[in-house]
Amino acid sequence: MKVTQQLHDLGQSLWLDNITRELLTGGTLERYIHELGVTGLTSNPTIFDKAVQHSDAYDDSIHDKARGGKSGEALFFELALEDLVQAADLFRPVHAATGGVDGWVSLEVSPSLADDAADTVEAAVELHARAQRPNLFIKIPGTPAGLVAVEEAIFAGVPVNVTLLFSREHYLAAAEAYMRGIERRLAAGLDPAVGCVASLFISRWDVAVQDQVPDALRNRLGIAIALRTYQAYRELLATTRWQTLAEAGAQPQRLLWASTGTKDPAASDTLYLEALAAPDTINTIPEKTLLAFADHGKIRGELPADGGDADALLAEFAQAGVDIDALAGRLQEEGVDAFARSWRDLLNRVAAKAKALTKTGQT
Repeated sequence: MKVTQQLHDLGQSLWLDNITRELLTGGTLERYIHELGVTGLTSNPTIFDKAVQHSDAYDDSIHDKARGGKSGEALFFELALEDLVQAADLFRPVHAATGGVDGWVSLEVSPSLADDAADTVEAAVELHARAQRPNLFIKIPGTPAGLVAVEEAIFAGVPVNVTLLFSREHYLAAAEAYMRGIERRLAAGLDPAVGCVASLFISRWDVAVQDQVPDALRNRLGIAIALRTYQAYRELLATTRWQTLAEAGAQPQRLLWASTGTKDPAASDTLYLEALAAPDTINTIPEKTLLAFADHGKIRGELPADGGDADALLAEFAQAGVDIDALAGRLQEEGVDAFARSWRDLLNRVAAKAKALTKTGQT
């Protein structure tokens, strides 16, 4: 049995953390769906920036849209929606077969809106309506303003991928925003079945402390954070509050492991996939990690629902001088800043291509 199928049988979804036009038009994504059990896809500004930078597959669309008067964010979102609508259609059979639990793709709102809840909600509603696909998540960061927007977007019926979460506390705040949105929908007589996932970033923890901790603790902090968060996730699903919502027709806000490509060249290239196997979760991974796992990955058991040795591990990190709460806040701020930089780079790249293509008259 394929190792990717073993993960599926365990109850974990495997999503691809990448999108390019070549993946779609060349049949590669469709092959990953059928051969490797990929059941969803995530994107972000950095991914799109690399896609446009390293390919001429977008040139015709950029040229046509620029000639039609499109520029800036408006031009980019048209490009992105062309890709993500096509990807969403590839995953529609999975979405239908799982009753909306799986088969999702994700599009991020402009990172420039990270501190503006009202504009984030407006953008989320508009982007989801333009896509006209039920299996499109709108990614909203789990910042203080973002969480306000998450609740409002869920209440408005927009499926949300809450991104840039870095701790158990971040996850619980995202879960609270989701449940409040669902509770408000029920109170208003609306359908409570609005999709949502909570994306916890893993590898950035280990990168942040790699020069601060002894070798025995290298590449273990992200997994410890995941363990503690998974325990909170299982406990929340068992609460009376959640069970009441589930009985009314709400879907679980599944926990998603993000940033699970190995950054340390001395570590296994399938480290986080093998360590984070768990029922009712998602792992979204870069393409090279997917292929490595399909080639030589192994399932080494599943995460313990009680958190396992997370507390003991985190105590060791504290003794090494790592302030978990402070670092979680810093990592989230750095994540927002990194996506904002990628966003500016992306818009500048698209603008430069549009200018060059218009000047040369390429068709």
